[in-house]
Amino acid sequence: MKFTKRRQFLSLLGIGLGGAGLSSKANAHHSETHFDDKSLHRLVYQCNRADHEYIDHVLFSCGEMLRKYGDDIELVVAAFGPGLNLLGKRPKRAISPMQQQRVQSLNEYGVKFQACGNTMKSLNWTEKDLIDAAVIVPIGVDGIMKLQEQGFSYISL
Repeated sequence: MKFTKRRQFLSLLGIGLGGAGLSSKANAHHSETHFDDKSLHRLVYQCNRADHEYIDHVLFSCGEMLRKYGDDIELVVAAFGPGLNLLGKRPKRAISPMQQQRVQSLNEYGVKFQACGNTMKSLNWTEKDLIDAAVIVPIGVDGIMKLQEQGFSYISL
């Protein structure tokens, strides 16, 4: 599936998705992340910290890659450990509303967000504790490994 909506949005605004608070789409929670077609560029970002500056850096980098490559890039953010708070409706660590808006906006334009099932268990979280953009994988690091096996480059900031 190509995201022509993504290209139109980026060309109209000419921004790196800084704070566009777009309406979230209702995504079903799945056990794995997959794409309908294979883009030339494929990246999976690790998000394992709840530090405000770190999360801003991950989200900004995703936005910049979208702006540069448009429809020809697939991006996944794998959240586990303290980084899972980014995908929580009521995070236990300080995640700003702006960061949550950026996640929703990035998701609208094709970025997938994986939530680690193991971390969810340790926090006593269920699907209901996650924002709609989250896709649950049983083990966060296993999800990263499987994406690498599919040709995704691994990015740890």
